[in-house]
Amino acid sequence: MTETTTMPEAPSAPQLDLDAYLARIGRPGERGPSAASLRALAFAHVTAIPFENLDPLRGSAPSLALPDLEAKLVRAPRGGYCYEQNTLFAAALRALGFTVTGLAARVRVGARGALRPRTHMLLLVEVPGEREPYVADVGFGSIGGLLEAVPLAADTEFHDGNRCHRFVREPRPGHEDLWVLQAFLDGADGAWEDQYAFTLEPCERPDYEIFNWYVATHPRSPFRRTLHVQRTTADRHLALSGHTLTETDRDGTRAQRELADEAEVLAVLAAEFGIEAPEGVQLPR
Repeated sequence: MTETTTMPEAPSAPQLDLDAYLARIGRPGERGPSAASLRALAFAHVTAIPFENLDPLRGSAPSLALPDLEAKLVRAPRGGYCYEQNTLFAAALRALGFTVTGLAARVRVGARGALRPRTHMLLLVEVPGEREPYVADVGFGSIGGLLEAVPLAADTEFHDGNRCHRFVREPRPGHEDLWVLQAFLDGADGAWEDQYAFTLEPCERPDYEIFNWYVATHPRSPFRRTLHVQRTTADRHLALSGHTLTETDRDGTRAQRELADEAEVLAVLAAEFGIEAPEGVQLPR
């Protein structure tokens, strides 16, 4: 008689509480994988969950595990930066039937010609019935970032929310072309400005774990040294950098003021961004 041994089943991957996520972003409507629902979901996420780097200011890399992201971004009065935001958004999209691929980009905003590492996370999303994939990015944390998901098509202007974007292709002899996201920013010198550049090479979770650790802990990382918080609504964009609060209306009008001290920063985080700062965080200017 042969004794058989039953092997324990491998633990299943944690599943997102989709109902709680949709309630968080205020999007209880259509759940099918369509272009319209993708655009609406991206806009709802961007305008509901703020961008912030409070964990790196505490000297730690935020967890990218789905249960931790759900606890922080869905159930707590917090936000996160690109790896957290887009990892959570990708989980929601997959639960809704979309096919999602993670990508990495080199940020060009503020680079002044310097070559930065590929440390920004964005998503390539396949939409049933659509010829072109869409780019979705709910974690850029910049006034030049996407408000909705847009098709990956070169030299076509997209009006997403109250913003205007386009992709251009940069040839690289002997290499895959770069895709560059550009935003048209209003102002005295209104012009197209590069936001970031990327290829379609997929990235996996271990890649983002390394990027996340580096960006959160490297001594020269801007996220390690200065508070960066942003929130977008249908009518305005708020940015808090150190103690400087900048409000930009949808017509491009800007107002800026300096916050007096840490107590005022904490008050503004709560009142304007809906963020409760964790214990032990230091808020350098």
